Amino acid sequence: MASIGPRPKILFVEDELSISEPFAQALRREGFDPTVAGTAAKALDLAQNQEFDIVLLDLTLPDGDGRDVCRELRRGSDVPIVMLTARGTETDKIVGLELGADDYVVKPFAGGEVIARIRAILRRSGRQADHNGETEQPPSTIGGLEIDPAARRVQLNGQELDLARKEFDLLAELVRHAGRVVSREDLMARVWDENWFGSTKTLDVHIGWLRRKLDDDPNDPTFIHTVRGVGFRFSAPEELAP
Repeated sequence: MASIGPRPKILFVEDELSISEPFAQALRREGFDPTVAGTAAKALDLAQNQEFDIVLLDLTLPDGDGRDVCRELRRGSDVPIVMLTARGTETDKIVGLELGADDYVVKPFAGGEVIARIRAILRRSGRQADHNGETEQPPSTIGGLEIDPAARRVQLNGQELDLARKEFDLLAELVRHAGRVVSREDLMARVWDENWFGSTKTLDVHIGWLRRKLDDDPNDPTFIHTVRGVGFRFSAPEELAP
């Protein structure tokens, strides 16, 4: 679904014209190419027939719930999704992120902040060049685990793993710092949002999913080790031998 180019394409799912029209204009001024959809059905139709770099998704739509749209998009795409909604409880946020959203912004929102978040997500996802001069992490093999960040592929003992977007990003971040403890706060900032505040429960959920796919027993871990009160450390099996 990605369309890498000078004007990133945005699917903006919002039924309130008082929000969609001025913000779409702001996005165009900032160098983006937005397409507005006012219903869940229109959003899914556009997503199936066009390529987008990111989706801005309202949750309250006239013909359905935006969370169902998010769930449907995640079935066949890893396109970044930013939920824009008036539902601002911590539980709402956790549910949205666990459904596969990359960010969660509560209305009313500041347009400049949302645009900054869009750019940060595009950089992290590889859909926009990172102007900080960072280079892509090269492929690596650690303890039977092969990870190729550029191709976004992971193999364990020769078998390819089917990882969701956040699972892959989380694993790549841990592998990038193999042997060192990465704090919960740093993982949330690097994999989810640098402006994240509140509970990190969603991190534990994703660590649990990742461990199951790696066949990594949390009580006797091979790869992902919990450092209580701090964060997590990735270690290869040979690093654990006496």
